[in-house]
Amino acid sequence: MTDAKQTQGEQVLRTMAQGWLAELFAPWVQELRLMPERILPGEAHLRLPFDAKLCRVGGTICGQALMSAADTAMVIAISAQLGEFRPMTTVNLNTAFMRAVSNDDVLVLARVLKPGRTMCFGQIDMFSAGDAKLVAQVTTTYAML
Repeated sequence: MTDAKQTQGEQVLRTMAQGWLAELFAPWVQELRLMPERILPGEAHLRLPFDAKLCRVGGTICGQALMSAADTAMVIAISAQLGEFRPMTTVNLNTAFMRAVSNDDVLVLARVLKPGRTMCFGQIDMFSAGDAKLVAQVTTTYAML
């Protein structure tokens, strides 16, 4: 595949991901303002912009916001793998928090590890944008409906 075709394909998936985020997710998930940076089949790179509304006491981004961003990123990665959105539900989401993030965006990298007809498995790595240090690692399982 040429670079031009690959870039065009990535742009199509990125545009699709922007549409999915705007149309398919609950309003409170949309308020996270997740931004697709790069979308490939089975892979989604999103940015969770820092917002004080997402912080807990002490000024760090709360775990609920990070877990929601991870869950949403994996739905985008699975949909990109399929080339379309299909209804699915989270069966398992296991999160290991490694360090707190304050006053910084979070980069979310979701990868489909094993796609399947009825179940999909994935991993999400989350990094602070400023220093690229690992913030959290998430493993997920989804049932395809």
